[in-house]
Amino acid sequence: MKIGRVAGTVVSTISAPIFDHRRLLLCDLLTPAGEPTGDYTIAVDVVDAGAGETVLILDEGTGARQIMGWTVAPIRAVVVGIIDDIDV
Repeated sequence: MKIGRVAGTVVSTISAPIFDHRRLLLCDLLTPAGEPTGDYTIAVDVVDAGAGETVLILDEGTGARQIMGWTVAPIRAVVVGIIDDIDV
């Protein structure tokens, strides 16, 4: 799992059916202390996260597909939670 901050959404006009009616979020990855790493990932939103929110990202393909209910799908990362506070 990774920690990230939602930087915005990703829009595509053509995509796989699994992405129908789902938002794709561009997430800036963070260190455990909450500092940006400069790396980004795109994740499917299943918790209705918004821009600027700190989120928990499951970045493991098989687990991400299980959350979505698919055994075969072009998904690697899913936002699975909104983080209220980080205490290191």
